[in-house]
Amino acid sequence: MSTELDVWQAVDKYLGQRLLPADPVLEEALRSAAAAGLPEISVSPAQGKFLHLLARICRARRVLELGTLGGYSAIWLARALPADGTLVTLEAQPAFAEIARANIARAGLADRVEIIVGAALDTLPALKERAEEPFDLVFIDADKPNSLEYIRWALQLSRPGSVIVLDNVVRQGALADSTSRDENVAGMRRVFDFLPTEPRLSATALQTVGVKGYDGFALLLVQG
Repeated sequence: MSTELDVWQAVDKYLGQRLLPADPVLEEALRSAAAAGLPEISVSPAQGKFLHLLARICRARRVLELGTLGGYSAIWLARALPADGTLVTLEAQPAFAEIARANIARAGLADRVEIIVGAALDTLPALKERAEEPFDLVFIDADKPNSLEYIRWALQLSRPGSVIVLDNVVRQGALADSTSRDENVAGMRRVFDFLPTEPRLSATALQTVGVKGYDGFALLLVQG
């Protein structure tokens, strides 16, 4: 008998065959990251296309990503930008950043992607001091215990109308378990305790299933 995961994977495969044509650049980005021993936690192809379309819907010209990993989601996002657009992506691990840099260059996107290496809570203040234009879209897919601090920084670096996407919020349903001692779950619960108190944000969250299993994301709109 098929498990739920089998069904989710079959549906993702079906959707991918019809909506996501083969893409050697993205496929090589995943292969090279896996060959280098990076954790296989990149967004799925369908989720990558979702981020790409969201950036296009927002008409984003400046995008901030927290958590580069091997550059897979960065490629999806950077491809959505206009010729003068910029993606700034933050990665704590130098070895991961090197893999991402090679993948992004192979995709022909090195001219519009800046990789900043270092713990995000250390590099975000310097990014703010650069006093550049605000970001139109922020994608947060970094260490989960610090998610609330990342959202607070995203608010400082964005503008009314900007969109913030926070990944992996449902934690296979553990989000609803108030007794969980998992710091990843606790980090997400702090986010959802905070969101109703922040008038500058209008938020929702959706549960997701697919090749990445059972999880979800939060979608935040920065208000005036």
